[in-house]
Amino acid sequence: MNIEEYRDYCMSFPQTSEGFPFDEKTLVFKVAGKMFALADVEDFSSVNLKCDPEKAIQLREEFPEVMPGYHMSKKHWNTVEVNSGVDDDKIKEWIKDSYDLVVQSLTKKLRTELGL
Repeated sequence: MNIEEYRDYCMSFPQTSEGFPFDEKTLVFKVAGKMFALADVEDFSSVNLKCDPEKAIQLREEFPEVMPGYHMSKKHWNTVEVNSGVDDDKIKEWIKDSYDLVVQSLTKKLRTELGL
């Protein structure tokens, strides 16, 4: 997976926005103003994804390419090395899970307003 494929996939989800809120190299994807994925555009070697805390631990135990979120809450975020052994489809599945997790955390009213 390269940075363009990653960006295109993240932007394929409804109501997704992108930006650089931290610095000029950390691309952040949000839904309803809440982050679900981020990566360094200059050194695209990993992505940070939101994850259910129990599943986060399970993934870290199962995949050596999955680690606690770098510069993020270790409980709710994983850092996943890209192009290092984990299949792109698996990473896409985790990106979708991250997006869904954030959408589920929104109020029902907001989800309805956004058509989610």
